[in-house]
Amino acid sequence: MMLEPIHIEHAGLLVHSFRAEEIKGIGSVAEHVYDILSDEDTLRFLPEKRLSSVNDAETFLKGSLLRFHAGKNYLHFISNKKSGKVIGMIDVIPPETAMQHYDLKDYPYFIEFYLKASSGRKKVMSSVLPLFMEEVKRQRIRELAAITNRENIGAQKVLLRSGFDFRGSFDSLQDFYTIIFN
Repeated sequence: MMLEPIHIEHAGLLVHSFRAEEIKGIGSVAEHVYDILSDEDTLRFLPEKRLSSVNDAETFLKGSLLRFHAGKNYLHFISNKKSGKVIGMIDVIPPETAMQHYDLKDYPYFIEFYLKASSGRKKVMSSVLPLFMEEVKRQRIRELAAITNRENIGAQKVLLRSGFDFRGSFDSLQDFYTIIFN
């Protein structure tokens, strides 16, 4: 099942998929994404996601756009509505893609999120993630899962505040969380 693009406006923020205007201004979006995926604090628990340059960010964005339309993953941006600057991202990974990366009994949709560290203390993700999840639920996705580094207390709090339940250890460094929608 293909996920429809999600669009949310909340508290001066805009959550949206890759839009036509971003394709035209991909260089500026790439700079914002590079700011997020090269930030030491943002990537403290995800060093493997680090980008080396704005060119790498542009390549990442082009690949994400192709994967979105191929149903491989669904990257959405969190932007400041006034400035247009991307301050975070939410990525939804369908079961078929998760099967290529994880060895599990069952494969739900997975969610990953990234937020520029300077926006982290403002509870941005805690305010937009529940709204995002409502949109995912509306699209008849029954279960979402997330994996967090055991030391990433901030991400754990966001997940728990958003209704996820701790399910146990995923591996030696990470924990597994899920939410099942009624």
